[in-house]
Amino acid sequence: MPGAPAARPAPHPGPDRPRSHQLLDGRTVVVTAAAGTGIGFAAARRCAEEGARLVISDRHARRLAEAADRLADHTGTRPLAVPCDVTDGAQLDRLMDTAARECGALDVLINNAGLGGTASVAEMTDAQWDTVLATTLTSTFKATRAALRHMVPAGRGVIVNNASVVGWRAQKGQAHYAAAKAGVMALTRCSALDVAAHGIRVNAVAPSLAMHPHLAKVAGEELLAELSAREAFGRAAEPWEVANVMVFLASDYASYMTGEVVAVSSQHP
Repeated sequence: MPGAPAARPAPHPGPDRPRSHQLLDGRTVVVTAAAGTGIGFAAARRCAEEGARLVISDRHARRLAEAADRLADHTGTRPLAVPCDVTDGAQLDRLMDTAARECGALDVLINNAGLGGTASVAEMTDAQWDTVLATTLTSTFKATRAALRHMVPAGRGVIVNNASVVGWRAQKGQAHYAAAKAGVMALTRCSALDVAAHGIRVNAVAPSLAMHPHLAKVAGEELLAELSAREAFGRAAEPWEVANVMVFLASDYASYMTGEVVAVSSQHP
């Protein structure tokens, strides 16, 4: 019919999970907020599959233990599980100290912890703003600082932060989350320059929509469909597809990359 909008192509089904190339063989990797079903757990699993000595953390001790059991089922090795509230600097120091002591080194930190929410600026409470900023941005700073206390003396290390495309683009009701993720991007770039002389790299990924069971429960179908339709492939990412980029940034294949924010989405500037 003349003038009718073109039909959108069907979503591309996506690739199969990759096989291991042992990109992180022998490295000690700490992943925060790894007890759920999203990017944190996927990152932990992919790092373990790539040969890492894995340390996972979350503030929910029961779910953390369950995640460790699931990882043991997937990979054959149960990771070290250390409960930690990422908003508490002392607990983050203890997490990094434990990882370094029990595993002999702290090679990679994946800062995955973050918290969203929906509220207009006019109606947002101080508590809503403070909670999202504390969990998403300030925790990334505190965890980075705690990890660098081990990495700087060692003269090596990698930090991978989880940002978001909303750090670049506007989204209604997301001022606190977008501000926090934009802050994560700026923190990534600045801290990379601070520690480059010590042989330490700091990069970030910026995903958009990574579908997992919890998100499917809490987000409306209409919003999920809208966000999926914005993507070039017409679908949400699988969490392990975001984790693949984290693994790349943590590996020696990214040895000359630092201060970068890599979009795992077609929505970028």
